[in-house]
Amino acid sequence: MSTAQAQQRVLARVQASPGRRVIGVGAVGSLGVLMLFVALTRPPADVAWQVFLLVAGAGSLWMADTMRRATALSIDLTQEGLRCSDGEVIAPLDQIEKVDRGMFTFKPSNGFLLKLNVAGTARWRPGLWWRLGSRVGVGGVTPASQSKAMSEMIMVLKADQDGSVG
Repeated sequence: MSTAQAQQRVLARVQASPGRRVIGVGAVGSLGVLMLFVALTRPPADVAWQVFLLVAGAGSLWMADTMRRATALSIDLTQEGLRCSDGEVIAPLDQIEKVDRGMFTFKPSNGFLLKLNVAGTARWRPGLWWRLGSRVGVGGVTPASQSKAMSEMIMVLKADQDGSVG
């Protein structure tokens, strides 16, 4: 196996579970349908509230579709770092400073938080991952077991990179 193939080999993968994906997309989509239904069948007396319901309902439907497309992807861990299955680099391994899975950490459900030493552009893949400044959250509608395995693998790779392990 060549060096390039070894670096691209997937060490861990996180992807949305089908049940959670259906529930997440369904909940957001149902909210949008409900708001539009109320706005059109029982409009509030104030037109501003009706406009709010229409805009929020349409926004919820748009968000449901965005989540549907995002959760069809997966997150792969290679020797180089985290990347999305569509090829987008999420966090190069050499930029990861810390992995946090604590109970009181501001992180996605069933996931973990990465602290990077370089701030990136803000990105959000609802239900899968987000990046805001130098923080990356992985998780959402993903199984906790996959996220935990990936976060532990990142810690091992970082320790190996720093020379702390064997």
